[in-house]
Amino acid sequence: MVEKKQYPGKLIVFSAPSGTGKSTVVNLALKRLPKIRFSVSATTRKIRQGEVEGVNYYFLDKEDFETKIREDAFIEHEFFFCNYYGTLFDKTTQIIAKGEHILLDLDVKGALNLKKFFPDNSLLLFLKPPSMEVLRERLRGRETENERDRDVRLERAVMELEYAEMFDEIVVNDILDSAVDTVTAIINKFISKT
Repeated sequence: MVEKKQYPGKLIVFSAPSGTGKSTVVNLALKRLPKIRFSVSATTRKIRQGEVEGVNYYFLDKEDFETKIREDAFIEHEFFFCNYYGTLFDKTTQIIAKGEHILLDLDVKGALNLKKFFPDNSLLLFLKPPSMEVLRERLRGRETENERDRDVRLERAVMELEYAEMFDEIVVNDILDSAVDTVTAIINKFISKT
């Protein structure tokens, strides 16, 4: 575990319900923010073709992951769709101790947990859909899940939206370019603060 202290690097954390367009916003924002690295999480899911260890994820087996949980090696972790995902303390602190900035994609509870450990170094951004109806349509339009999985994601979205007010900033992703402009401006302001 890490002690609470000030690091020169900053942590920018995105949370959003599935279907909000978070990955698109994050990827476009990162193109405008070359000084920020995307965080690499650990997972127990199987490596996919084209993925690289330490670039896409740190791939761990279930036993190793659960050992690290017992050792408090994670800032946050969750079990989601039959696999563990988590953010490692050591990998994160190594980067921000060097003064580099990291962007993380976390669920709402993980984001709030990270804030406890890095209260002065972190910015929590919540990306909201324009409405639940728009979110439903976006999930249907993806055609990547069956109806039952979509319902699970919508139920989770209701829970996640209840946490939005606990974040530092809330951005509605209604018009993509506008959302990316807003997010980029918020992040630039945050990382320029000393």
